[in-house]
Amino acid sequence: MSDSQKFPVAAHALAYLAHKNAFSADRAVASAELAASVPTNPVVVRRVTAMLGKAGLIGARAGANGGAWLLKSPETITLDVVLRAVNGCAHLGVAPKGVKGCPVGEKIPDAVRGAMIAADTAVAERLSTISVADLLSGASVEAAA
Repeated sequence: MSDSQKFPVAAHALAYLAHKNAFSADRAVASAELAASVPTNPVVVRRVTAMLGKAGLIGARAGANGGAWLLKSPETITLDVVLRAVNGCAHLGVAPKGVKGCPVGEKIPDAVRGAMIAADTAVAERLSTISVADLLSGASVEAAA
């Protein structure tokens, strides 16, 4: 699975768990059901839910009666936390190393790195204002004009 798909799959899975009121192990939702909702392969869902589990956002159990459930309320799970849980970023790449002695090459790496940090910061700030509950409610989550 590409890194660019982890965040949307994670946000979708969390919203689906909230929709299904999966707040305890006895209400766990199977990865096949989550995958059908996304839609994607259950293996993709299991990889993402493992990351969400490590971040303390969901509980999960393996096996025939396995599945995932939320450990936190959807109102308290903001999308910046989800992005960090799946090791997401703005996917702008890595600044080039530059070339010593080149008037551009010596300065560009720091300038590009600064721009990338600013972009990542802006993304995180915006996502921190949107919760999983917002995704479900249909609340406008578009950027403010």
